[in-house]
Amino acid sequence: MIIFDDVWFSYNPDQYVLRNLCLQLKPGQIIGLMGENGAGKTTLVKHINGLLKPTQGAVFVDGVDTREISTAQLARQVGFVFQNADHQLFADTLQAEIAFALRNLDFSKAEIEKRVAHYLELFELTRYEDQSPFLLSGGERKRLALASVLCVEPKILILDEPTQAQDALQKQKLLDFMETFRSPDHILILVTHDMEFAIRAVDRLIILSKGQLIADGSPRQILNNPTIFERARLLPPQLTQFAHQLAEHIPQFPTDITTLPEAVDAVNQLFRSRR
Repeated sequence: MIIFDDVWFSYNPDQYVLRNLCLQLKPGQIIGLMGENGAGKTTLVKHINGLLKPTQGAVFVDGVDTREISTAQLARQVGFVFQNADHQLFADTLQAEIAFALRNLDFSKAEIEKRVAHYLELFELTRYEDQSPFLLSGGERKRLALASVLCVEPKILILDEPTQAQDALQKQKLLDFMETFRSPDHILILVTHDMEFAIRAVDRLIILSKGQLIADGSPRQILNNPTIFERARLLPPQLTQFAHQLAEHIPQFPTDITTLPEAVDAVNQLFRSRR
């Protein structure tokens, strides 16, 4: 479990980026973290792997105060894939990139070779294994950054804007991967502006605005409250906009629609009821 206990954080005196933040993130969940630019999303997740420490309050990962443990120690538990993969990649080849963390954590040579091969194949990068990471496309570099973090098999995985530079097929593969990562022992945190993807991917949405928590609930609960989107300066999914606009004229039309089949079913029921 991850606990934020009245966390405040400031890069500069008297200018807080996080304010009075209280959260519990439990294993078994896929959690979406959303908000406008500058809301504090990335600052929040950097507290989980110890890159940042609270100015006030405390963050606990599996009962351990992150102020009392190093980022290197947290690396076995917390995997972090940065928004910009180029800030994460540095090795001469893809093989070396994935192997780096494993060597640092004293995995055996045989286990390193096994995991490198597995994660290259998993993210469809095997044919580039001897190439420089910086010869890859933006989407491929994203996948390599993910492979280099997942290879140590962390219990907590943070993905910062993972759908950037990914086409529809890769987004679907990312969804499939997220479901395979789901387990009673794992926490997956998705930081994203991609509302359409988040609605499909997560069990729980946390919305920040100006460093404060303004909403925390299921996607269906959040979608049914348009004032949250206004406060967070976010656009709801197109299906949700459609449902709310239709409900203005037909009050019985459901506004918590999250998928196209739900929308089609709701429209069909509406027509049947008017025959």
